[in-house]
Amino acid sequence: MAEITAQRVMKIFYFAHIARALERREDEMRVAAPVDAEALWERLIAREPGLQRFRASARLVRNGEYAARGEQFADGDEVAVLPPVSGG
Repeated sequence: MAEITAQRVMKIFYFAHIARALERREDEMRVAAPVDAEALWERLIAREPGLQRFRASARLVRNGEYAARGEQFADGDEVAVLPPVSGG
């Protein structure tokens, strides 16, 4: 019997004013091979040019953890695009 495997995609979640500007809270993306944070930003902006204005201040979160600059992202990951957060 043939093994059935689910196609995995990277889930992208947008929050706060980023979600409002894009008029959606989530998206999906496939990547052929793992990409680092900079390459992921480039792909996201290519798909949604409106993200460019948030690039300098927003952070990427991979599977619940803030992503480091060289962090690798792959299909199956959950990625959040978060605006700056402050607390007191």
